[in-house]
Amino acid sequence: MFKYKQVMVVRADLKLSKGKLAVQVAHGAVTAAFKAYKEKPEWFKAWFNEGQKKVVVKAENERELFELKAQAENLGIPTALIRDAGLTEVPPGTITCLAIGPAPEEIVDKVTGNLKLV
Repeated sequence: MFKYKQVMVVRADLKLSKGKLAVQVAHGAVTAAFKAYKEKPEWFKAWFNEGQKKVVVKAENERELFELKAQAENLGIPTALIRDAGLTEVPPGTITCLAIGPAPEEIVDKVTGNLKLV
């Protein structure tokens, strides 16, 4: 049973290709994990050792990502907002996804528990 997880929230309004979506999620996972490693080493270690559970969900738009980021940070959860370089599908600086955690599952669920899976 997993006690920790990381959630990637991607913007549904961008209609990214599968490949682009996968890369943005990967950027988020690595960036937020590294942040958690520095800020919440006990959470990172527990998450890493139990198998690194990750979930990908969707938000309607950029505004929702910022709202979720604020909620997560208010609960002390490490986050990473991913901005694209703009070399392929979206303009430079486009915010594509928000990574939340790793953190204890019950805390993460307070922020992302009602979002739909991608």
